[in-house]
Amino acid sequence: MMVIDHVLVSDDIAEKNFVCDLNKCKGACCVEGDAGAPLEEYEIGLLEGSVQEILPFLTKEGAKEIERSGVFDYDTDGTFVTPLINGNECAFTIFDDNGVASCGIEKAYEAGKIDFQKPVSCHLYPVRISENKYHHALNYHRWSICDPACVLGDELKVPVYKFVKNALIRKYGQKWYDKLEREASLLQKRIAR
Repeated sequence: MMVIDHVLVSDDIAEKNFVCDLNKCKGACCVEGDAGAPLEEYEIGLLEGSVQEILPFLTKEGAKEIERSGVFDYDTDGTFVTPLINGNECAFTIFDDNGVASCGIEKAYEAGKIDFQKPVSCHLYPVRISENKYHHALNYHRWSICDPACVLGDELKVPVYKFVKNALIRKYGQKWYDKLEREASLLQKRIAR
């Protein structure tokens, strides 16, 4: 376990490799699972303030679900999550001509319509955050639908923390990430001995 300021970071984030392989998984993380993407409370306000700009980027079903239920729901333990369409894909999910899922929020962001990229939990995946009043804990989430990402990550030799670099900087800042990079490098050197 690495400790960077108030954040506990699982060694797996430095030891495991990961690079999304959308040609193989088709963005299944936007479709699979029993709840939507975790949302931080402040993100709900950002989504509510941008919903009219996001709706044109969504599928008809996604837009209807957002208009019906709003931009968030609760999972079984009361955490804020994105709503699902009929218990399946996230309401913000869109599909390209090849059936690859992506995020309508991110498409609105890329088009310059909103300032919010997408939920940080999605940006950080496969890293998941758990919190208590004392610290955050970052863990590598293993999911069989991401097996192709593990294979590609191994081929390209990209550790998880480098794959999610921009998301970690977005969440914790550049100085924090620089500390993580130093600690991860030391850990990798110890393992290589």
